[in-house]
This record gives sequence, C-alpha cells and structure tokens, in this order.
Amino acid sequence: MSCIFIEDTKTGLSDDQIKNCLIDSIKNRSFNKVLLIPPDITRRNSGAGKIVSLYYDLLITSHVDILPALGTHTPMTRSEQILFFGDNIPEERFLVHDWRSSVTKTIVIPGEFIDRISGGLYKEPMSVELSNYLFDPTYDLILSIGQVVPHEVAGMANYTKNIVIGCGGSDFINKTHMLGAVCGIENIIGKIDNPVRAVFDYVQEMYINKLPVEYVLTVTAGSGDNNIIGLYITKNREGFERAASLSEKYNITTVDSPVDTCIVNLNEPEFRSTWLGNKAIYRTRRAMADGGNLIILAPGIEKFGEDDVINSIIRKYGYSGRDKILKLCQTEPELINNLSAAAHLIHGSTEGRFNVFYATEKLSKTEIENVGFNHISLTKTLKRYNPNDLKPGYNIKNNENIFFIHNPAQGLWIAN
Repeated sequence: MSCIFIEDTKTGLSDDQIKNCLIDSIKNRSFNKVLLIPPDITRRNSGAGKIVSLYYDLLITSHVDILPALGTHTPMTRSEQILFFGDNIPEERFLVHDWRSSVTKTIVIPGEFIDRISGGLYKEPMSVELSNYLFDPTYDLILSIGQVVPHEVAGMANYTKNIVIGCGGSDFINKTHMLGAVCGIENIIGKIDNPVRAVFDYVQEMYINKLPVEYVLTVTAGSGDNNIIGLYITKNREGFERAASLSEKYNITTVDSPVDTCIVNLNEPEFRSTWLGNKAIYRTRRAMADGGNLIILAPGIEKFGEDDVINSIIRKYGYSGRDKILKLCQTEPELINNLSAAAHLIHGSTEGRFNVFYATEKLSKTEIENVGFNHISLTKTLKRYNPNDLKPGYNIKNNENIFFIHNPAQGLWIAN
C-alpha cells in the first residue's frame, strides 16, 4: 500500500473525505479475512468508531473481526459497542483481548537496551507478548486504528502502542509503564521521542514488521461530526510523525501562568475508574500551580482499577508518591507483580504539589480519601460548576477565575 495523508485544520475532514481515503487504502487488493484493532469506548472522541464502521461496510466481501485494544481496560459491553461503532456490526464479530492470559510471547528486549535508553534508570529485560489473535495466519490484513494524542506513558498515543500495549501482555505492559514512571511523566508526556517510544519502535522493527499490520491514525480537535483534522494511513513511522506533529499544534494548550483552580469534566461512559479518570491529573499537572486546586467532576467513577486485582492494589496503597511506591516495589509482591499499577500510583500522585478533589457519588468520601484524594459532593459541585455553562479555558464563575477542561483525554495542558 502507499501512504495516505490528509489534513484539514479549518473545517475538519468530511465523512466523504474519510471514506474516500479508506477506499484508496484497500483498492485493488482483496482480503479473505481482516482484523480491525480500534480503541475502546474510553477513546470515544478518537474518530475510530466512524472509521471502523466504514471499513466494515467497505470490506463487505471479506470476513471482518474487531478486536478492541483494551490493554488493561474492562471489556466493552454491547451498548458501548453500539454507541461507539454503530449498530451495523453484529456482536459476534467482536473479540475480547485478555492481557493476563490470552497472549503469546514473541521476543525479549534485552536489559542492556533498556538501560541505555533510560539513562540507567531502568534495566529490566522485557518480554513482548501479543494477543493470540494476532498470530492467526488466516488474517491477511490487520488494521490498527486510533488517535495520536499526548499520552502519559507513550508520550504520544497510538501507532505501535495500539498493538504492543492495547493488545499486549502483562510483562510488557507492566514494565513499559514502570519505565515511563521512573523516567518521569513530565519527561514523557507530549513528546514524540522518549524511552518508552524507543521500546515500541524496537518491537516494530524486530517483530511487528513481520505481521500484515497497517496503521490508520487520526488527529482530532474538539468534538462533533467533523472533529477529525488529520488522517494518516501508513505502514511506517512517517505517518505517526506527521500525526504527532499536528497533534502537538492542536492538542497541547499552553497557559500564560500556572492555574490556581482547574475544573475537569469526566463524561460517562468514558470514565468509570480512577485508572481512567486520573487523566485529569496526568494531563494538567504541568499546568497546575503549587498549592492549586484540581476539581474533577466524575459522575461515572465507580471503582479505582479496571480489574479486581488492580482495584484492590489501588485501594491498599493509594496515590502516595513516587519515592514511597518505588520503595514498596522492592518488597511488596503485589506491586512487584503488577508494575503497571505501581506506575499508575506514581502518575496519579501530585507529590503534594497541588490538591485533588474528586466529586463523585458512586465512591464514598472514605473510599476517595483512603487513596489520597479529597472528596466533595457531586451534586453541590455541579451546581457551582455546571459544565454546560463553562467554555474551555478561563471562565469567571462565582467571582472565581477558573480554568475548565471538557475532556482531559483530548489533550495536554502546560504552563509557561
């Protein structure tokens, strides 16, 4: 295939433009069986739902399966499948990735390589495990579909991440998350090149290039029908770099000075756990003032982790800071065996620099405070800060100067 790159930052790409690009990506080729790998409902604004639906209809002569790149996330419900991808795809076409058990080991990344790219901060070899579905030889095309946007672990989400993390196994997920944590989230997030991305590139070169994988990458701005401003269909890193460059311009917001009061909205059903909801912390920490207040409107938050094991780990250890968690990782088997959870606890801690207030009703005041956050009433907070009355950025509300973010998953905010 030839690379296809198209951008429209003024009005966004139309459905016809997107459809024509998808047609061009598969024209003059025939496929017996195709695997589509999109994100799950937690990336609802990625535009991937529309693209999957279009590909499903365009590949009408092929058998098409959809494997959401869940990573550690909870499997999608049927209602979520319909909400994201539409009702034209039967439920039996959806597969479920199990990151703990349904994976196959491929290669081992040597510790010497990890040591070198991390500057000596991390030295553990990494076993690369991938979903068993990727080894089904009857798939003659695998399309990895997703959004390039600032990300706390990968620097910039997607491209190889959709495969090695979204469809990856526990050892690789755990150790890449810890690699990012020890290198420091401020040194990773929003950066195209970083130690974690170097690991992903290693896997792409040494193994994924052997698979029939092609990438369909989006960059979005805002929300609505025309929120896709860039579409990149590629087999190599060039498309990712083009997408990441556009994302840097449209998904990273720089504020003139650190923010004292930030209100972040977490929409249902995208955000059900603090594992996901803490994007409100990851994506704003570089913008928050010392001693500032981050208020998270979280009507859908009902748990901490996306599975029972990680949920219990978060409840037990809480978001207690980098130094404490790294020390516990030397002695506590739960953390040693679940390093992605340990990394999440580091990422979700403010290190005492600013205050986090979770406004939620599905988790109690005691539960929220036990993991290291402050709890406030959702009902009262929504009356004071109704997201429908706020515009993105600075607002004067109740005689306060507040900064409002509608969806933290859509960007990164930093202060000069």
